[in-house]
Amino acid sequence: MGERKSKSFYVLATFFIAYVLFLYGPMFAIFTLSFQGPEGGLTFPMNGVSLHWFYKVFEGNGVVNIGAAFKRSLALGAVVMIITVVFSVAAGLAFRKGFKGAAILFYVAIASLIMPSIITSLGIALEFRLFDDLMINHGNAWGLGAFVEGWTTAMGLFTSGLGAHLTWTLPFGLLIMFAIFNRFDGRLEEAARDLGATPWQTFRHVVLPIILPSVVGIGLFGFTLSWDELARSSQAIGSVNTLPLELQGLTTTVTKPDIYALGTLTTAVSFIVIFVALLIIRLLQARQQKFGSDAGKGLV
Repeated sequence: MGERKSKSFYVLATFFIAYVLFLYGPMFAIFTLSFQGPEGGLTFPMNGVSLHWFYKVFEGNGVVNIGAAFKRSLALGAVVMIITVVFSVAAGLAFRKGFKGAAILFYVAIASLIMPSIITSLGIALEFRLFDDLMINHGNAWGLGAFVEGWTTAMGLFTSGLGAHLTWTLPFGLLIMFAIFNRFDGRLEEAARDLGATPWQTFRHVVLPIILPSVVGIGLFGFTLSWDELARSSQAIGSVNTLPLELQGLTTTVTKPDIYALGTLTTAVSFIVIFVALLIIRLLQARQQKFGSDAGKGLV
């Protein structure tokens, strides 16, 4: 006999279902409406089913080139991902050993998680504007005449924009590395050194294979946080826009379902990256288990 559920169970279940619908319902509605026919609008009922609006996305919308913005965001996300992984792993290794000023550096590194995103963006933009003023006003006096001729700004996708995104992704990567190394068994490194391995060999053949699934997770964080970032890009991105900025601008002018198609595409990219990262993590974990099992058999 099954136990009868109380009224509170049904009340809480109803609340949970309503919450899920509130959270994800609009997203699924956008996904559905993005497949409207050529004569479709922004609301239900749908007028036909087609991929018409997905083709329209990459044709551009007036002065906006969505295809170019899409590629810019992909490129910026990839660079942010690589830098986040490299610096996070290096910082995690450095903080394991401890050094003078480590506590201050740690708090400085995570300070951007506390500061409002728009303030961080404004601060970076101000720094680059001051640098631009120095180059324009004093470049000739410093003997940089040919270099500063026609100088406008150093702000751009891979300068100020990259820096703004890294203030968001690097603290997350650093915190993840702290959690990884807090559980890491240092005896494995000691055993490698006893066998004559150099520090680089110890890291490459012992440490990295063990932490690699988590490093893939850091890369996933770096890309997805950059891919969706809006506030930190708003003031510091320079003369070109990332896809989230273009999407924000289009929401006030577009009256056709291509805006929904764009939302579907950006979400699909996020899900693809997450799926690939999880698949890689699963393969790495399976490899580690197989290696551990083979090693155990060898000992027996």
